[in-house]
Amino acid sequence: MVRVVRFHQHGGPEVLRIEDVELPRPGPDEVQIRVKALGLNRAEALLRAGAYIEMPTLPSGLGLEAAGIIEAAGEGVNDFASGDAVSVIPPQSMIRWPAYGELITYPAGLIVKHPPSLDWQTAAAVWMQYLTAYGALIDIARLGGGDAVVITAASSSVGLAAIQIANRIGATAIAVTRTLAKKQALLDAGAAHVVVLAEEDITTRLNEITGSQGVRVVLDAIGGPIFEPLTAAMSKGGILIEYGGLSREPTPFPLPAVLAKTLTLRGYLVHEITGNPAKLEAAKAFILEGLETGTLKPIIDRTFAFDQIVEAHRYLESNEQFGKIVVTI
Repeated sequence: MVRVVRFHQHGGPEVLRIEDVELPRPGPDEVQIRVKALGLNRAEALLRAGAYIEMPTLPSGLGLEAAGIIEAAGEGVNDFASGDAVSVIPPQSMIRWPAYGELITYPAGLIVKHPPSLDWQTAAAVWMQYLTAYGALIDIARLGGGDAVVITAASSSVGLAAIQIANRIGATAIAVTRTLAKKQALLDAGAAHVVVLAEEDITTRLNEITGSQGVRVVLDAIGGPIFEPLTAAMSKGGILIEYGGLSREPTPFPLPAVLAKTLTLRGYLVHEITGNPAKLEAAKAFILEGLETGTLKPIIDRTFAFDQIVEAHRYLESNEQFGKIVVTI
């Protein structure tokens, strides 16, 4: 028997339970991992609440990120062996491949031998944030040196990963945050500029920062009323990539700016990268090199114990974190 986290009904963090279940041995092309740490993501809170892009049959497990030691490998697995230290690529379906457990089964194709310099907590905080930011900025937007990129929800794990990726390739990272509370921390994390929504008019401030060049790339997790002022500061031919939708207010379509500037507004899911083997390999190479050189370094906000999974999810929903929430086992 192994301990896993499941929920039997949709709801708040309190519906999460730690239960004992039987876990069969890994099948062909699968490995089992003795988990040392988990990375928490907003997608898991949405699945738990019944508001995610996939709907589980209850009871359901959950979880997208983990790091640990391979305990067993199934038939046909040649690249990994018992004792290897690994982390997992977020699967297309966390219902099929849940990560919240002491022992988990994953496809070998979603396993990575991370740099040995990473501790378990850091290794569990890598793949969702960097793959998401990489796919949007590098694969889709083709962000390059000299570009200005606006990053909303900048203190989230994806936002911080995007800042680091922008800096790595010589782009100018402009972080957007709600209040002054996190401004200095964002500057310390590498943002070239920080726009504080509660204090500044975002269009005016972005125009001051970028001048006649304008903003070519926007990575937005919010939507809502911020959409129109963001597009008003964009350059001709710019691209806004929407990967979130945190705002509870309607998102207006900014027709005048889209027409006048021939803008591209694009929805995005990290599945575009994880579901494409060639793109995933390119992303892994970029990220692993960044981890090894130190240009990419996950920022961990707070660590909880496995038995504190409910408390960890409450903190996840507070939106107060700066970086990643990690659970250790």
